[in-house]
Amino acid sequence: MPRWPSWLGHRLGKINNSIDWLSFKNLLFKEYADRVAKDRYSYAIRYHHCLLDRNLTEIKLLSDGIRLHVLKALSVLSKFLGIYNEFNALIKAYGIKWSSRNTDNLIIARLLKGNNKEGIIEWIRDVKQNIPRLTNFMDFITSTGLRYEESVLSYGLIIDLFNQRKLNGYYNTENEILEHFRFPIFFIRRTKKAYISFVSNDLIGRVCNSERLTKNIVTKLIQRRGIPLRFSDVREYWATLMTKNLSQPEIDFLQGRIGINVFMRNYFNPMWIKDLKNRTIEATNALKEANGLLS
Repeated sequence: MPRWPSWLGHRLGKINNSIDWLSFKNLLFKEYADRVAKDRYSYAIRYHHCLLDRNLTEIKLLSDGIRLHVLKALSVLSKFLGIYNEFNALIKAYGIKWSSRNTDNLIIARLLKGNNKEGIIEWIRDVKQNIPRLTNFMDFITSTGLRYEESVLSYGLIIDLFNQRKLNGYYNTENEILEHFRFPIFFIRRTKKAYISFVSNDLIGRVCNSERLTKNIVTKLIQRRGIPLRFSDVREYWATLMTKNLSQPEIDFLQGRIGINVFMRNYFNPMWIKDLKNRTIEATNALKEANGLLS
């Protein structure tokens, strides 16, 4: 066990007796989506003693997947308690890695997934054929390249606002843009962001006249038919397809991998947006024509 100054041990002992779990929980739900916040809070409660006792042996013996969740939770907790530097020092002292997969393995895994794009196309067709209720949703997520959770949120928001006759506060009909940034509580999160998506008027019209879906409904409809969930693969396939028409920074922008400051400083330009829309729609139409994925 690493030997730290006595004053630090005394400090951690005081923290152990005075963690304001309610404030910590409120912070989590403010900074993260509900599912992630619940996950961070649960693991922090279960494993905070490892941080405060300065003994990560228990964490080191966990499986890779569980260890990652625990480290993320303790990382947030250590920042909340003001001992983040000590937490990092403890991880190094125990030789713990956030992931056991090295860079080479990650690259190989991505290459193998990239070679399976035909499988993605067949999967989308399979879902639409076996679950007609999801046809418009599958077309929507395939067209936008959004994350699964973001797609469900956007899909439902379109339907709700249409029924309230307020869709123009979200969808720009003239430019065919869904302006996610107008609803930051849903789409501009701490680590995952979505600013805009280009969606044709035709597809938006079909979504407006669809039934409202939740993530739980979509997941269960697919699983009950024994079909695996592959929405993350659809997102990667979309990004791969877009490389023919868009630059990597443009793809990162549309998939929400840049910060708000970069967005406002470099990207929110009406002329650039129009050009980006034309190239994105062109690539989406190519997907439609080549694979018959979109109705």
